[in-house]
Amino acid sequence: MRLDWEVARRGYRRFATYRAATFAGVFTNTAFGFLRAYVLVAVFASQEEIGGYNLSDSLTYVFVGQAMLMTIYLWGWWDIALAIRSGDVVTDLARPFDFQAYWLSLDLGRAVYHALFRGIPPFILGALVFDLRLPENPVTWLMFIVSVSLAVCVSFAIRFMINLSAFWLMDYRGVGTIITGIWTFLSGFAVPVAFFPGALKTFAEATPFVAIVQMPIDVFLENRTGPDLALTLTIQLGWAIGLLACGRLMLSAAMRKVVTQGG
Repeated sequence: MRLDWEVARRGYRRFATYRAATFAGVFTNTAFGFLRAYVLVAVFASQEEIGGYNLSDSLTYVFVGQAMLMTIYLWGWWDIALAIRSGDVVTDLARPFDFQAYWLSLDLGRAVYHALFRGIPPFILGALVFDLRLPENPVTWLMFIVSVSLAVCVSFAIRFMINLSAFWLMDYRGVGTIITGIWTFLSGFAVPVAFFPGALKTFAEATPFVAIVQMPIDVFLENRTGPDLALTLTIQLGWAIGLLACGRLMLSAAMRKVVTQGG
């Protein structure tokens, strides 16, 4: 546990070093948030509700999504794959710690930094201009933090497996790009899954991707309360455990491959 904590701190400090990148990221996240928000303002000019969301709900959805963007790290994480391609992964695998737990701890530390410094500012700026909804129940804030933490674990588990594909694939980025495009859409980041037509909505809700974006934002909007909230967190936890287990099996297969090639 002490090792995991120290690794998480390292992940936090690593990104805290790049302050200019943080300021640039806040500006970019906010700018795209405003663009998406004004598109929704135009859409709702002719109707009051879509999929159970009114304009205020939808604007809140946008800015919470923008705030979560770097926290859940949807795009562009190739740290493990690059280590595999360079051969440095052999050294990492030989070290006396759990490889998957190490990277998960590092990612959780990174997520905390991004949540605080790249997540909160865009939401505050959005709230200054638009009528955003805040949770009425104080407990919702805690449940939202729990839900986002589980979303980071689900996101990491998927990214971990995509990176491990570099053990077998010449171009891991092709697979990564395809999967990233799919989960950007099916997670509800582009538009809420509630906006999808019937069959597509049902399909999206059966995938782990909704546990990354749609579910945490619904918790924030208090669309999931009581037993439904408990079910939501249970589903997120189930996906996190299941996908991390799949990643561990994939890692075991990869380690056998490394031993075979090195022997």
